[in-house]
Amino acid sequence: MRREQRKWQAEWIWGGEERHERNVWRCFRRAFELTEAAGAAEIAITADSRYVLFVNGTQCGRGPVRSWPAEQSYNTHSVGHLLRQGTNTIAVLVMSYGLSTFQYILGRGGLLAELEVSLAGKGNGNGKGNGSVVIGTDSSWETALYAGYDRRTPRLSCQLGFSESIDARLSDGNWTTGGTGAEEWQPARVIGQPGCEPWPRLLASDIPPLTEEPLWPVRVESLKQVRPVSWTTALDIRNAMLPDSVGHANPVSFAGYVAFVVRASEDADATFGFLSGFGAFRGMGLNGQRFMASEMEGTLPERYARTRLRQGDNFVWLETLGSDHGTGLHFGIDCEASFEIVSPIAGPNGESPFALIGPFATRTYVDHAEQNSPLDDYKGFGGNKELDAGAFAGFDAYARFRDAASAADLQSFGEWVRPFPPELAARDSVFGKSVWKRSERSYPVPMELQSVCMAGPLAANVPVYPDGDTEFVLDFGKEWSGYIRFELDAPEGAVLDFYGYEYMRDGWRQDTYILDNTLRYASREGWQTYESPVRRGLRYLMVTVRNASRPVRLIGVQIVQSNFPVAEIGRFHSSDPLLNDIWEISKHTTRLCMEDTFVDCPAYEQAFWVGDSRNEALVNYYVFGASDIVKRCLELVPGSSVQTPLYADQVPSGWSSVIPNWTFFWANACLEYAEHTGDREFARSIWPQVRYTLEHYLRKRDGQGLLRHNGWNLLDWAPIDQPRQGVVTHQNAVFVGTLRSAAKLAELAGEAAQGVPFAAASEALAGAINEFLWSEEQQAYLDCIHADGRRSDIFSIQTQVIAYLNGIAEGPRKERLAAYLAEPPRHFVQIGSPFMAFFYYEALTALGRFDIMLDDMRKHFGQMIEFEATTCWEMYPDFAENRPNPNMLTRSHCHAWSAGPGYFLGTCVLGVTKAADGWSRVRVAPQPGDLKWARGAVPLPGGGRIDVHWRIEDEAGVRVFRLDVRAPEGVEVELVSPDGCEPRLRLARG
Repeated sequence: MRREQRKWQAEWIWGGEERHERNVWRCFRRAFELTEAAGAAEIAITADSRYVLFVNGTQCGRGPVRSWPAEQSYNTHSVGHLLRQGTNTIAVLVMSYGLSTFQYILGRGGLLAELEVSLAGKGNGNGKGNGSVVIGTDSSWETALYAGYDRRTPRLSCQLGFSESIDARLSDGNWTTGGTGAEEWQPARVIGQPGCEPWPRLLASDIPPLTEEPLWPVRVESLKQVRPVSWTTALDIRNAMLPDSVGHANPVSFAGYVAFVVRASEDADATFGFLSGFGAFRGMGLNGQRFMASEMEGTLPERYARTRLRQGDNFVWLETLGSDHGTGLHFGIDCEASFEIVSPIAGPNGESPFALIGPFATRTYVDHAEQNSPLDDYKGFGGNKELDAGAFAGFDAYARFRDAASAADLQSFGEWVRPFPPELAARDSVFGKSVWKRSERSYPVPMELQSVCMAGPLAANVPVYPDGDTEFVLDFGKEWSGYIRFELDAPEGAVLDFYGYEYMRDGWRQDTYILDNTLRYASREGWQTYESPVRRGLRYLMVTVRNASRPVRLIGVQIVQSNFPVAEIGRFHSSDPLLNDIWEISKHTTRLCMEDTFVDCPAYEQAFWVGDSRNEALVNYYVFGASDIVKRCLELVPGSSVQTPLYADQVPSGWSSVIPNWTFFWANACLEYAEHTGDREFARSIWPQVRYTLEHYLRKRDGQGLLRHNGWNLLDWAPIDQPRQGVVTHQNAVFVGTLRSAAKLAELAGEAAQGVPFAAASEALAGAINEFLWSEEQQAYLDCIHADGRRSDIFSIQTQVIAYLNGIAEGPRKERLAAYLAEPPRHFVQIGSPFMAFFYYEALTALGRFDIMLDDMRKHFGQMIEFEATTCWEMYPDFAENRPNPNMLTRSHCHAWSAGPGYFLGTCVLGVTKAADGWSRVRVAPQPGDLKWARGAVPLPGGGRIDVHWRIEDEAGVRVFRLDVRAPEGVEVELVSPDGCEPRLRLARG
């Protein structure tokens, strides 16, 4: 449970005059004196958006955990061991995004902190010392912008904040202990009292601090001399076109151009490269010649236009037409001749060499049919999300601009032309330079360089090449999630570019085109250390050393692994090494995707997707046994009622989006948590929120009694028929099961009468599905009925799985579905993701076909193992329908919605399941399949575990099943032998 609100003596503070500073790192500190030694001491602290806390130069805390602004979380850090008699300094680095992400909703820059120290003197004999000292944020604190941080860095992705670029020459590195280390220090400005907007309520974090575990790479994978391309940048075109879009993370559409002039020293061949998954890019123009993106060279999403620059000014425009979520356009120019980028607009244009033409039309989309906040903005477009030519008012001017061949042509578009905001144009694209090089040459990796991987004080010398940069790739052995840390000796002005990615094999690298997973560090002279405050997920880290006048010496490059603190209580080991490997990657994936909430993936998004977390919670129960994180996730979801009564599919998020199935999975997970833990108080507190959203969904039934939702009706990435408008069968079937779960949850909450209408609605909806969504011809449930009344001619195994699992079919229909589960018809759409496989495995378990489940695991997850996966992939590697790029194995190589084997190998092969709420009774009924033996452990929610070891032996022609189980005292255990075996069952206690 969360702590009661504390009585703050501190005040909210900030610096500068901007309310929504974009991508600002701001330093705060306060020096104070202690006249005697400190006893216990703790700092309560929160910030908007994120903070890193230091006491006397030692980093001792990060936060806050993600939360809704109306219930801003604060953390409490114990710091008494860091204080000393005499002068002490509290320092805080606050990163303020200045825009909404998938983890954060725009508030305003702010810091609130309060240190309370119990002094350790003799006191008055009661052991409490001579009293206490309280130091809170107020105008006595000083603040300054972080020196050397480039605020013009690109977004990491549309889901995250910003990449980082640090110039250490501008900082002495000791600002946390009283040095300068920042720009000019000024008194902090008080901006409000605790309880002020946009943070009216402050709640203590309800989870422990995340782990911080330094990990070293295992090898230097490669060493190259590389020559970079001439020039790169990244443009935030979304926020340039729609400045107000910083307040939300909804997809937007726009039509317009970016123009600039390339001033070349001579005639020369040139290549324009476009290097990111920016979906609104349509093409470019150069001196009147048009290059359509669809006709350029390269494999998507890379696009290259090979052309020729003329001496002097060359006029370039980039065309944008379409939708964007917040992915910047990374592009560059490579040319042997020297050139500069200048503005095509006459007069002073600040630091921006670009001009913005437009937008000729804009639109913001809210991805649900009901909303409580006026986020939908319409200007000029028709109703289609994809923008058709001629569908908006400014189309004529937009089309006419394609004929612009020189800067002079801008004059006829005066009302549309303005300078591109300089803060939205990156000075360079580290991602662009990392994936696109003019040339590269490989060298053997010397053993001296391998010492960068060894946990010790031995420095590795990075070679310097006279006519190029040095690139080496570090392999951390597995995917990890946390913070990059390094220590080095370097000459002043040497630049180290770091680029993290998830996968490479046989010299091929899967680049992260929609994730700018980079860090740039320009060094000062001598020894220095740096630890990034930006969380990243990666396995491989490319390091490129540029502009080094002498060899750079590295003591180490590390990942500070950070995740929800867990013990590895669950275990699984069997006679099948492949299943053992699959269980291990499931466990590791789940760990990496447990931050302050469950997250979908540690690299691309780090977002708490509500539906994903239902399955992730079940896996966690069996491999780690953590309950607090599940409860926290479940309690966060109703906060999205400020966006929609249907509840959002990822929270807390600036993207106001609904997937009905995700809300239904959340409601089911609430029941599963209450049953798993036996926590009736949770059932009582969450029931009103579950009832609230399901009542709103019940209002969306049509005249046939079927749920009809206009929006994102997702279940699987596969090409099943799940339109945005109409009646989707799998969605209705999941709703049937959820309504049934709601009635059970109401009973646990002590409100059984309130659950009766939901049980009745469940039965009625199941009847409507059987009446209107069954095909007699196909003897299967069709995927949907379209908005125009047309019955879908697509049939999928997904729909049959969900219908079977939620008890829709009875009698012969149920038998027919069971046959489909055992042998999916080839003309049905097949399961396309490990996420959907979780529900398939649930259905197979209910059917008792454990053999099919194990074979499916070996086939699909075994493919990941064959590709040397250390974590579970978001998609199956052989399911091309899921991937726009045929060369991409999967988008995310670490995705916890795919970690289902960690659950099913425990429930089925080990056979451990709860037989009563709170696991007061346990059933152990292993399903061996074709295995000879298995052993492992399953955590219990109140502590302790169930240890299982079984083996099948042949004794004089008799198949004997030996089962040994150890369980804590007080837990009732039922032991069950599989059919066809002579049982030898033994239960031990302790």
